[in-house]
This record gives sequence, C-alpha cells and structure tokens, in this order.
Amino acid sequence: MVLLNLLTFGLWGKLGRLGHYAFDAVLISTILAGMRRSTGLTVKSERITGENGEMNKWVTKYLGVGEWVLDQSVAFAGTSKYFERTR
Repeated sequence: MVLLNLLTFGLWGKLGRLGHYAFDAVLISTILAGMRRSTGLTVKSERITGENGEMNKWVTKYLGVGEWVLDQSVAFAGTSKYFERTR
C-alpha cells in the first residue's frame, strides 16, 4: 500500500478525504431536507448567496440532492421488512 501511495503521489489519501467531505455534505443536505419536510422550515438561499444568481442556483441544486437522497431512503425503507408505517 505504501508503494501504491508513492506511485500515485499520495492521491489515494486525497481522494479518500474528498469522498469523506462529499459524504458529509450530502448528509447535511439530507438533514436540511428532513427538517423542511417535518417542520416546514426551509433555508433562505437568498440570505446565503445575496444577489448572486449563479450561486443561488448551486445552493438550490445542493439542497435538491438532499431531497433526492431523502426520497430514495424513504422508498427503500418503505419496501423493507424492518420498517412499518404507523400513520
């Protein structure tokens, strides 16, 4: 493994760290989507980005990823035998 790390100039470690940050970002986005669904509280992207329309578009896409992950998780749990609907 040390030889592989030397041959790739430490790229494996950097990719692992990047993957970890990406996973954390998706997890935070999913938590925000769950908050929006359960309480109705939503992020005001205009307050974060100001008048920057391009940045506002990226924030909207980022929050959309959390919505998608939440939808997929609920669909998976709905078909699983380990979960049941109580409402």
